[in-house]
Amino acid sequence: QVQLEESGGGSVQAGGSLRLSCAASGRTFSTNAMGWFRQAPGKEREFVTAITWSWGITRYADSVKGRFTVSRDKAKNTMYLQMNSLKPEDTAVYYCAARRPKGYGLGEPRGYDYWGQGTQVTVSS
Repeated sequence: QVQLEESGGGSVQAGGSLRLSCAASGRTFSTNAMGWFRQAPGKEREFVTAITWSWGITRYADSVKGRFTVSRDKAKNTMYLQMNSLKPEDTAVYYCAARRPKGYGLGEPRGYDYWGQGTQVTVSS
């Protein structure tokens, strides 16, 4: 099992920045990638970004390209999400997820095996 704990959510005005962290513990050696997803009220969970653990290959949703940056610290088993130029439409609960090697794309929620409890991000206009 892998445990994930997010931190860093909060409230910010439009144009502001936030940095989320996701600390992984447990059998982290079994995972090969981690990702961030978000879910706004009344909407389905959507992919935000992901990063492979070994090579640091990243992928982003079009809606966040150029504004969000994902990174990881292998020594600390921690993934980060730097969010800049935040917009009200970025308001959501942000979830950290980790996956074992399998045949789904990085952007597919069904490809992830472990999920954090979520952290709220609220952007006011």
